[in-house]
Amino acid sequence: MGKSITPTIESSLLVAITVIIGLVSVYVPIIGMFAEFFCAVPLAVLTARQGAGKGLSALVVTFILLSMLISPILAMRLALSFGICGVVLGWCVRKNFGAVRIFLSTLIVASAAQVLTLALLIVVMDVNLIDTQIEMARESFDESFSMYEAMGVEPARINEAKEQVEPILQTLVFLMPTLIMLTALINTLAVWFTAKWIFPKLQMKIPTMPPFAEWRFHVLFFYNAIIGGLGMYWGFTRGWTEIYEISLNLLVVSVIIGLVQGLSLLSFVFDRYKISKFMRRVVYVLLLLNMFFLQLVAITGLVDMLFDYRKRFLKE
Repeated sequence: MGKSITPTIESSLLVAITVIIGLVSVYVPIIGMFAEFFCAVPLAVLTARQGAGKGLSALVVTFILLSMLISPILAMRLALSFGICGVVLGWCVRKNFGAVRIFLSTLIVASAAQVLTLALLIVVMDVNLIDTQIEMARESFDESFSMYEAMGVEPARINEAKEQVEPILQTLVFLMPTLIMLTALINTLAVWFTAKWIFPKLQMKIPTMPPFAEWRFHVLFFYNAIIGGLGMYWGFTRGWTEIYEISLNLLVVSVIIGLVQGLSLLSFVFDRYKISKFMRRVVYVLLLLNMFFLQLVAITGLVDMLFDYRKRFLKE
C-alpha cells in the first residue's frame, strides 16, 4: 500500500479483497478450496497496520457483506474459520510477539472458533454436524460395499468388513474433540503460511519459527499419554464411556505431539551427522509407508520430552 493511501481507503480496499476472496471460495470450483485460505490475509494486514479495532470492524463489515451476497451460514464459517484468525495474527504481529506465541495464539482462537461454529449450527439450524458427518461416512462405506458386492466379492468378506466399520465410526465420534482441534490446526497453518508468503511482499515483517530440529514440547504431554493410556484401560474394562472418551483424546493428542517431536529429533540427528538430503527423503518415505515406524518415532518423541536426547548427542 502506498503512503498516499489513507487508512480509510486502505481498510475499504482490504475489506473488498476479503469479500472477493470469499466469493471465489464459494462459487469457483477447485480454486475456491484454496482461495478460502487467503481470506485471513487482508484482515491480518489491516490489523497489523491499523490495530485490532480496525481489524474487528473490518471483519464485521466483511461478514455483513458476505451474508448479503452468499448466505449468513457460509459467511459465518469463513469469518470464524479464517477471518478471526487473521485479525489475531495481525494483532500479534503488531505487538511484536515471537513466532511461537503468534502461532499458539492463533491456534487457540481457531479452536474456540471451531467450537463456536458447531454450537451455532446446532442452535440456529438444528443441525448436529458431528452426526451428519458420521452418517455421511456410513453411507459412503455402504456404497463401497454395494460396489464390491456387484463386483462379485464374497459376502462373508463384505460382512466381516462391515463389522469392522462400525467400531471405527464410533471411535471417530469419541475423537471429535481431537478432530476439531486438528481442523483448527489446519486453519492456523493455512493462515500462517499464507501470511508468511504475503507479508514480505508488502514490506511487512513476520517472525520466523525456530528450526524444526530445535522443536521441543513440554513434558506434560508425556504424562498425558500415560494418563490417557491408563484411563482408556479403566474406562473400557469398567464401561465408563466418558472416562474412555476423554482418555482416548488425551492419548491421541499426546501421540501426535510426540510424533512431531520425534520427527524433530530425527531432523536433529540428520543435521548432527550430516545425512544427505536423498537419504533423509528415503527415511521419511519409509516412515510414511510403515505405521509401526511412525508409532516408534512418536514414542521416541514422547520419551525425549522426559530425557532430552539432544543434550546427550551434544555431549558426544
